[in-house]
Amino acid sequence: MDTSALRPRRGYDERIGRTFQTVVIQPTSLCPGDCDYCYLPTRRQRRELLPLVAQAVARSIAEQDRRHDIDQPVSVVWHGGEPTALAISEFGRRLDAFEDLRHAGKVKHSIQTGAFLLNDDWCELLRRYRFSIGVSIDGPRAANVNRVDWAGKPLFDRAIRGIRLLQAHRLEFSVICVVSPETIHDPDALMAFFADLGCTHVGFNIEEFEGTNTRTPVTHDAAQAFWEGVLAARSRHPHLRVRETDQLAAYLAQARTGRKEEWSTARHDPIPTVAWNGDTVLMSPELLGIKDDDHHDFVIANVLSTSLPSMLRTADQAPYINDVLAGLDACEDTCDYWAFCRGGHAANKYFETGTFTATTTAHCRNSRQALVNALAATIKE
Repeated sequence: MDTSALRPRRGYDERIGRTFQTVVIQPTSLCPGDCDYCYLPTRRQRRELLPLVAQAVARSIAEQDRRHDIDQPVSVVWHGGEPTALAISEFGRRLDAFEDLRHAGKVKHSIQTGAFLLNDDWCELLRRYRFSIGVSIDGPRAANVNRVDWAGKPLFDRAIRGIRLLQAHRLEFSVICVVSPETIHDPDALMAFFADLGCTHVGFNIEEFEGTNTRTPVTHDAAQAFWEGVLAARSRHPHLRVRETDQLAAYLAQARTGRKEEWSTARHDPIPTVAWNGDTVLMSPELLGIKDDDHHDFVIANVLSTSLPSMLRTADQAPYINDVLAGLDACEDTCDYWAFCRGGHAANKYFETGTFTATTTAHCRNSRQALVNALAATIKE
């Protein structure tokens, strides 16, 4: 569908921020894992973040702070590939670019890792730079059948070894679990595993159709049954926080106190995502590395030549951002779940339907609508 003539009803400044709270950086495109559901098209290639790119991102954060007097630190998320596939000495060199900002309270570091390459030196680096740590693991051994290396060998034991190292170094970590068609029917086992694992909280990413992953997604009914199981299991594991139920609880708390509109009209973080060479996409990290001639591969600009604040000042001129805005209008006009969801993720719309102007996707049915319906069913029961 030709979307060039579409004009969003509500403009960029009503929907999306001109400043960023999060910036995602690709330290390397390489990942030793070959997970069946992975969306990354370049994970076999060892492309390493240029030191000049790290310096340019740091300058962009400093520029934003000078212009807008940001009162919270920017979250710098190191997300590959597998970030620890970059040599630790080289990773440290990239971190040095942010040290003045970090010591001034303007930056905080996060990393998302499979944990299978961690060692004592990595743990010490994560402690020294005060990283928030996220580990990707899908539950007990049988739930990790999709997580293998390039030789087809399971990654589970290596991931558990990395987690035990984090714990030995007294480093807290959260977990992201991809819920696949193989595991969607056993939320009890997943919740019990993560309650015993020692993570601070878990986020459940129900497997999505995006990037290079074209596996058939789970059904809406299965997703709702999964969330009902998660909600039931929370009473048995009260110390384990679940990202999605926490988000829904936060929304309901605002709604109960008369601040529902404050939630539903909050502007989206543009989430600049910076590739190893400085190319930058907005709105969805999953768009990085995706080829699309019509949208210039979703690259807004390169941070080596254009700062992130400068990109955001003209972001509304990018055709695909215009389409994202039109899609948000359509979601608000047609979806009963808008107040909580605030519009489906841009990448999911694109990968599932071929356009950003679509409304309902399997992702929003399974991760938003099914969650709300599960809570309603639980309360009714």
